[in-house]
Amino acid sequence: MAYNEKLAARIREALVALYPIEEKEMMGGLSFLYKGKMCVGIIKDEMMCRIDPAIHDEVTEKPGCRTMDFTGRPMKGWIMVAPEAIKTGKDLGYWIGLAVQWNAKAKSSSKKKKK
Repeated sequence: MAYNEKLAARIREALVALYPIEEKEMMGGLSFLYKGKMCVGIIKDEMMCRIDPAIHDEVTEKPGCRTMDFTGRPMKGWIMVAPEAIKTGKDLGYWIGLAVQWNAKAKSSSKKKKK
């Protein structure tokens, strides 16, 4: 798995109060699920956040933030945050806060039932 382990440790520390957090290796990185829903993740050295699509355009104007296009198509409500935008704990907390806030309203992805 090629993702930033130091960033993973920082995210774990920031999410510790939200027990239980589930971690899954996926999409070539690491994802953190809260209440069964993907909340934040890491792909290489960038943090991925699932945010409210209503604030997506505003948020992506901030330095170091861009729309996630991991699949080759832009995904509204999913952002990538560059390392320079999460240098401090306060910066990291801002982005995680947006993701946790949306998590309460976000729908779970439908899981396919095993037969």
